[in-house]
Parts: sequence; structure tokens; C-alpha cells
Amino acid sequence: MSGAFGGRMKRYWPALYAMVALSTAHAASAAGLIPINDFVKHPEYSEAKISPDGKYLAITVDQEGQTILVTLDVEKLDVVKTTSLPEDKSVEEFYWIGPQRLMFNASRHIGRFAQPFLTGDWYALNADGSQPRTLLSYEAGRDRISQAKQASFEESYSLLDAMPGDPEKVLMTVSGAAFTKVVSLNTLTGQRHDLARISEKDCSIALDAERMPAYAVCADDKGVNGIYEVNTKLFRRVMDGQWVLVNNSKSDGRHLAVLDTAPDGRIYATADDKQHPAAFGLIDPESGQFKKLYQNEAADPSGYLQATDGHTILGVITSATVPRVELVDATSPDTQIYISLAKSFPGQFVNFTSATSDRKKIVVSVVSDRNPGELYLFDRDTGKARFLIRNRMNLDPGKMASVKSFSFKTRDGLTEYGYLTVPKGSDGKNMPLIVNPHGGPMGPRDQWAFNWEAQLLASRGYAVLQVNYRGSGGYGQAFQDKAYGQWAKGIMDDVIDATNWAVQQGYADKDRICIYGGSFGGYASLMAPAREPELFKCAFGYVGVYDAQIQIAKSDTSKSEGGRRYMQRSFGKTREEQDAMSPINHVDKLKLPIYLAAGARDPRCPPENTEAMNKALIAAGNPPEGMIIQAGEMHGYYKEENNLNLYSKMLAFFDRHIGGEVDVGAPSSVK
Repeated sequence: MSGAFGGRMKRYWPALYAMVALSTAHAASAAGLIPINDFVKHPEYSEAKISPDGKYLAITVDQEGQTILVTLDVEKLDVVKTTSLPEDKSVEEFYWIGPQRLMFNASRHIGRFAQPFLTGDWYALNADGSQPRTLLSYEAGRDRISQAKQASFEESYSLLDAMPGDPEKVLMTVSGAAFTKVVSLNTLTGQRHDLARISEKDCSIALDAERMPAYAVCADDKGVNGIYEVNTKLFRRVMDGQWVLVNNSKSDGRHLAVLDTAPDGRIYATADDKQHPAAFGLIDPESGQFKKLYQNEAADPSGYLQATDGHTILGVITSATVPRVELVDATSPDTQIYISLAKSFPGQFVNFTSATSDRKKIVVSVVSDRNPGELYLFDRDTGKARFLIRNRMNLDPGKMASVKSFSFKTRDGLTEYGYLTVPKGSDGKNMPLIVNPHGGPMGPRDQWAFNWEAQLLASRGYAVLQVNYRGSGGYGQAFQDKAYGQWAKGIMDDVIDATNWAVQQGYADKDRICIYGGSFGGYASLMAPAREPELFKCAFGYVGVYDAQIQIAKSDTSKSEGGRRYMQRSFGKTREEQDAMSPINHVDKLKLPIYLAAGARDPRCPPENTEAMNKALIAAGNPPEGMIIQAGEMHGYYKEENNLNLYSKMLAFFDRHIGGEVDVGAPSSVK
């Protein structure tokens, strides 16, 4: 086999055969506690798409920390081909670009709490593995054919449109230092042809109904006086190929972004006035005016329900609490199919993931707080849905904990939302509680969904509290911006207020509360007890930020101008402000039991944070009960054996301090 991945493909028969077998018959589980190993195992699949002709199902699967691509025969669910990449690269995004042809790019994992690093390489091959091609690479050779595939280190490529009517051509967006352009790429030769170019960087391109470049939304992060602030411009491409400015968030006071164009010409867009959650609607192609179709009072759109044509939007998904679908296109036949399927899975979230080109077969995803995910194949002709596969098959949804959504008022009058995971069989009262702040803090958020980590803690009898504190994404830009300069004050107030709410409502035993989180959650796990020493009985900090000076000097965030602006707005401009918000300078207030863990190769929150915090606690007379600096790991552990060790020690730590009747069980070995 030719190409960069030639001769390197690994067989993945055992795991895939096990996946298919267990999809139809769940393995019997031993009595008693679910082994820790069952939770830390990687999911069986992360994404699945049906081929345009309906013959194949392509899925991405974890293999020893590396994501590989697997094609299955849809009817028999037999493995047709497995594709892995050399040099520990993972398959990241993949697309069907023809009836039997796939295109995908490569990434490297840098930890569970960080986005994978895209290598810039793009590949294509047929479902059976034939005709493999390296389409784009930063490491192409010197011959004429290889040079056609050479990508500049100053450019990054992303797929814009798979052009399903032409299996040999796709459209790609190319981002450069001072431009963005659209190119047509031949998926057999790698030859590229420029179609449109705008002299703006960091732009997302939207196509018109004829699938030609029509709009560009371009972003920058330099605000007034050079502070970190994301602003956007919307441009429209006119007949002569020039780009005309439609909206500028700096001067117009709102973000206006085009999402896509339906086959009938409707132009979908969002409008965000920076004060309220974003609205969804349409843009008039002549006047450029935005017409609102839907706006949730609490939450931004978190996703969209798309029709089987891949472009028409049937509904807007919002997630202030549990996911809600607001249907905006009642006339589409796909809408009626969706309503029927949603009714068939009450209490769960149903979505279309992909469809055949004739739209007769639809892959349907079903997930919930207790269901890690199931895939069904709906046949439009028969009106029936056939079960395909289930994720995390070793975890029985019937034995999982339930997740309750809640809202509360903060001390300064904000309405905030969160989730309480209640152990299976518990009456939900006076429970030992793990407060689990999410990472970020600006942008990420917790969701009502299956969360294996929260389920692991709940399986040992702990309730788990997750709050979308100020700064969390999905609740409007104004709410997100409230976190800047408020890591140690406003956000910690929110975490403490949510914890007190759980006690006041009778959910939590006030004498059995610990706090644990990763990344910014690790920061909060030490900063919240420093703010409220009597509230928490123990704290577990994981891959956290504890010293602003270390973060400024060593984090990969500091390597870019935008990253440095971000940290200045987050930490403060002066050394005094930075020291005041750093947990390492508050060790005198931390009298509770503490455990620390980090990845030895973490570029985002370097392990020097954890090592310095450990030394400072020892010097203050409160040495941590333990510290893990895990070799080979980065920003959140990937290897199952390392996670098994981490969570075994974490559960034992919680058991010592708030366990009481809680049984942490004996960890099983990774298989």
C-alpha cells in the first residue's frame, strides 16, 4: 500500500468483534461494585457515519490511546477495513466524499482536557482500503507529485464541503497568516485550485445553495487598548469576487455569523448582541437584514438538528439545563420522522448523525445521562429503526446514576445552572458530596449527558455537583466575560454558593464534602477551600494551575500573542494581581487533606505547577497525602492503566475523609 500510512495499518479484529457481539448480548456483570476499570476504559467508538450508498458504516475507535478508522459492512456489521496512522498519529475528522471513498485528517492527543493537535496531514482511501492517497502533508517529498501535496507551515487546511456529487473533488478552507481562501482539492492527485480569497485571517466560510463561497466570518482577539476580546466581521462575496463588509462587532455592537445555506436558498445565521444569548434566524441576501426565528432566554444555540440533506436546519438545540430542541421547520418530512423517533426514546436525546444520499437511511444517535450512546439505522421505506451498536457496553444503563439539572441564585443575583448526579438507589438526601468544577474557565461547560467520571464517583455512593459558573460557555458572551479577572473571587463565589445550595436543599451532608477537578477545575479545587476553609473536608487537584508565574513562563498558552493577552486579562496585569489569584500564595489557609496529580509532559498546565504547590504545602506544614506526576501523560491522562491508578488512589483518598458507608471497592486490572 502506498502513502504515508502504507504498511502501517493494524488489525483491530478482537475489539470490533467484541463490540458487535456485545451489542446484541450484554455480558453478565459480577455482583457488587462495578470495577473502576469498566469506567476508565475508552469508549468503543467516538463518531459514526453511513456511506452515501448505504453499504458501509465508518467509525472512529480507540486503540491503545490512538484513534483509528474502521469501516463496517452495514448489514452484517463485519469489519471491512481498519486504518491506523504511523508515528502515533490519530484519525481526527473523517468524511464520506463519495459512495465508497473517505477523507480524513490526523492529530496528536495532548490530554483529556485539551483539544487534539492537528498535524495538518489529510488522507483519502476507499472503504475497502484501496486507492489510498496522501493529499496534504507538511512532510511531502521533493518530486513533482509530492510537491503538489506539500502544505506550507504557515497554512492550515479544513474541509469545507465534501461535494457528494463529485467523489474526486472537495472544497477546503485554507487559513494563512493574513488571508483565508477556498480551494478545490482533487482527492486522487492532491492538486489544488484556488476559488476565492479574502485578505482576512481566521475566517470561517459559508457557501451558497450552489456550494460556492458566499460569506466569511472573520475573528480576531485584540480588543480596545490591546486587551483580549474576540471580535468578528461578516463579509459577503459579490459578483466580481470582492468581499463586502456586512457587520463589524466592534462598531455595530453585535456578532453576526452565517452558518450555512439550505438547498432552497435560505441563509441561516446567528446574531449575538453581547448581552443576551445568541438568536438563530435568517439573513436576507439582498438587504443583509437578520430575521430572528428563535432565541432562548437563558442559553445560546448549542447545536442544530439537520435534515438528511446535511444543510437544512430543522431545529435549534439549547442546553441551559437538559437539551431542548426547538423545531423551526415543521414542513420538512424529516421533522415528522424526528418527532416520531424522539417519542420512541422518552427522557433521552435523539439526533440524526448522517444519512445516505437518497435520504432513505438515517443513522440516529440516542444518549442520556445514563446511556453512553446507542446508534440505530432508520429505514424511511419501512418506518423502522434497527439497532446497530452501543457505546461503553460494559456499563449497564440500568445501573447508572441519574443526573438532575438545577438552577440557583448567586450571592450577587446571577441565575446559574448545574447538574447533580445522584447515586443509584440513593434517596437523594444527606449524601456525601464531591464538588466537581469543570475546566476552562471561559468557554467550556458541563452538560446533561453521560459522564463516565461522575458515574464512577456516584457508583461509590458519592453525589457529584457540577455548576456552570460565570465564564461557562453557552449562556451568552456577557455571562462568559464575567469570568475575566474573577478566577479567585467571582467564580469561587459561584462554586461555594452552589455547594451551600446543595446543603441547604438537603442533598449534601455538610460534614462530608470534598472538591475535585482538572485543569481550571484543579485550580478551583485548591482556591475554593482557601476561600472557604471550613466548607470542604478534602481536595484533589488534577493537572491544575496553581502559580500564575509558572503558567505565564511555561504554558503553551503563553507562546502566542493572543494567549498572552488572554492570560493578562484572566490573571491581571500586575504581579500583585497575579499573586493574589494564585493558590500557591494561599497555602497558609489550606489546612485540609490534599492530593495532587499531573502529567509529566503537560504543555497546557505544566507539572511545575503541581511540584511547586507540593513544596509550598510541605513548607506550610500540610504536606499532600500523595502526588502523582505521571510519566508520558499530558493534560489529562489517556492510558487506561494510568487512569486506573489515578482513580483508585482518588477514591481511596475520598473514602478516608468522607467515605463513611461508601465502599470504594477493589480496582480490577486493565485488560
